[in-house]
Amino acid sequence: MSKNRLSSVANAARVLKSFSSTHPIWGVADLAKHLDISTSTTHRLLSTLADEAVLEQDQETGRYRLGLSVFDMAAAMPKQRSLHEAVLVSMTELRSRTGETVQVGVLDGREVVYVERLDSPNTLRVFTELGRRVSAHRTSSGKAILAFLPRSQRERLLSGWELDAKTPHTITTVAELSDELMTIKKQGFSENRQESEMGVVSVAAPIRDSSGAAVASLSLAGPVERMDENRRTYADAVMTLARTVSTQMGWQGSAR
Repeated sequence: MSKNRLSSVANAARVLKSFSSTHPIWGVADLAKHLDISTSTTHRLLSTLADEAVLEQDQETGRYRLGLSVFDMAAAMPKQRSLHEAVLVSMTELRSRTGETVQVGVLDGREVVYVERLDSPNTLRVFTELGRRVSAHRTSSGKAILAFLPRSQRERLLSGWELDAKTPHTITTVAELSDELMTIKKQGFSENRQESEMGVVSVAAPIRDSSGAAVASLSLAGPVERMDENRRTYADAVMTLARTVSTQMGWQGSAR
C-alpha cells in the first residue's frame, strides 16, 4: 500500500466499486455490512458522494444508485471506448464462426475483469457476468495479457504472487506460470484447460493498442468436448480476430 494512502478516499472508492450490473442499488445498512465498515461511516460516504452527484439517492426508499457524473467520467476514457467500438464486429464474427461464448477481458492488478460478452446460442454454454473478476493465472484471458506485458511489469506482478487453486488443473506456482507465459508468447494464444471450472475450456489472444501494449484479450469459452474437438481451428480464429481488433486500435506490429 502507498504511504500516501488516504483511508477515506479508499473507502469512497470501495463504495463506488460496489455498484455493478448485478447490484446497482444499495441501502446504507447492506452496504456497510458488505464493506465491513460502520453504518455511520457508510452513511457519511454515501451522503458526500451524493452531494457531488456521483451517487443519487432515491427519496422514497433512501437507497443509492450511481449518479449522472459517473457517465461523464466514463466518457472521458477514450481507450476503453475505442476498445468497445473495436471489438463488437470481431466478437460477433467469432461467435458466428464457432457458436461459443466470446468475451473481452482487461487486467486489473492480478485479476481479469470481463468487460464485453456475447453468449453462445447453444443450450450447453458458459455463463460469465460482465464485471466479473477472476484471478488472472487461472484464465486464458489473464494469461494472454500477462504473456504480452512488458517484462518489468510482468515480473512485478509475478513476484510474491500466491496462486490459489480452483480445480486440480490450476497452476499453483509462479515458476510454472512463468514457463507457460513464455510458451504463450511464442505461440500467440493462451488456454485455460479446466483451470477455473471443471468441464470448461477457453482460448484467448492479446488485444494491443497503438503502442503495442497488451490492453485486453479476446477469448472463446465452451464445454471441454466441443472446445477440444476444434482446438486449433478456434485458436487460429481467436488470434486472427484479436489481431483485427488490435489493428483497429492502431497496432501495426507483426503477428507475434
